[in-house]
Amino acid sequence: MPVRIDKYLWAIRVYKTRTDATDACKGGKVRLNGYDVKPSKEVRQGDVITARKGAVTYTYKVLELIDKRQGAKLVPVYAENQTPQEELAKLRAPVETFFLKRDRGAGRPTKKDRRQMDELWSSLDFDVPDDISEAFTLDWLAEE
Repeated sequence: MPVRIDKYLWAIRVYKTRTDATDACKGGKVRLNGYDVKPSKEVRQGDVITARKGAVTYTYKVLELIDKRQGAKLVPVYAENQTPQEELAKLRAPVETFFLKRDRGAGRPTKKDRRQMDELWSSLDFDVPDDISEAFTLDWLAEE
């Protein structure tokens, strides 16, 4: 019994809705055995599926085919989660955010407020190289 990949990903709870799974396939976020797939691609036992959700790329091995959504406790019967620990660590990575609080009803920032915000932004230190393409080249050479 063949099962569409979008239906399988929904059934094993990778995506909340089947529409989300279909959109992920169409958006190039899902790969089957290393190849981009359309939502209608059929899944077989032993296939390896990679699905990117946010910053994390999850990897699953198909153990059994299923086309109906399962409870979370039954998912390991149908799919083996092979996601590397480095990917799962991205979920726990601290997120650096910057938020300027304005009082409710204060309206739009004045010119003075905008100057203060610009000063604050410029005082922050981001480690971004001047020539990003050069940084990627150097990282690539260091790996060899």
